[in-house]
Amino acid sequence: MGTAVLEFADVTVRRGEAVLLDKITWQVDDGDRWVVLGPNGAGKTTMMQIASAQMHPTSGVAGILGEVLGAVDVFELRPRIGITSAAVAERIPRSELVRDVVVSASYGVLGRWREEYDDLDYERATSLLIELGIHHLAERTFGTLSEGERKRVQIARALMVDPELLLLDEPAAGLDLGGREDLVSTLSTLAYMPQSPATVLISHHVEEIPPGFTHVLMLRQGGVVAAGPIEETLTATNLTATFGMPLQLNHDDGRWAARRRTRSAT
Repeated sequence: MGTAVLEFADVTVRRGEAVLLDKITWQVDDGDRWVVLGPNGAGKTTMMQIASAQMHPTSGVAGILGEVLGAVDVFELRPRIGITSAAVAERIPRSELVRDVVVSASYGVLGRWREEYDDLDYERATSLLIELGIHHLAERTFGTLSEGERKRVQIARALMVDPELLLLDEPAAGLDLGGREDLVSTLSTLAYMPQSPATVLISHHVEEIPPGFTHVLMLRQGGVVAAGPIEETLTATNLTATFGMPLQLNHDDGRWAARRRTRSAT
């Protein structure tokens, strides 16, 4: 077992009368590739906010990269975490060159200003763009890209700081079938790279799980339905409990697919 990158112990988040997370205990080790599955309102985004040191739990203990939230300067912790999300994408200036979107992560800024970057910064940005198959977009502006291209630029940006933890919040949202498949392929390639950081991917859909992901955490109404190695834990029974409807699950050629179970299939 590797070193713990995330350690949640009875993590609970309350907002007024609402319980967004209910006594979540969960551990992500270095080298793990986790997918977090659940319907809308299950608590996935709240978990991501805690894992990225953007929110503190109401009770319980959240450990991130060997530090405990509440006992560490989050501004020192956050640069060690790479994150992609719709909220980050909305803040990227549409006029920014792709190359600069990626390299500016070195300073933790969105939008070039007066900061200076050295050749090593540009070399790393270039190598990431090549690795993700988007080097040909380097001189394009972010606003001219397709949704799928923007997702891959975001991933390059998240990896720019050589993070110890990579958080991907619904990276396939808004993509058409071709864009989704390109992204899943990219994420699968990253998952199989030993040098890639521990990764947590949030999704609603089992079809978006890239080959190479090792574990699954299934949430419903703020609580854990099941968690563990993906081959053992991602079952039709657990998926049915997670989404609250009878579902059948198929696994073929490293990919998953789910649909509602018909009466004839029972």
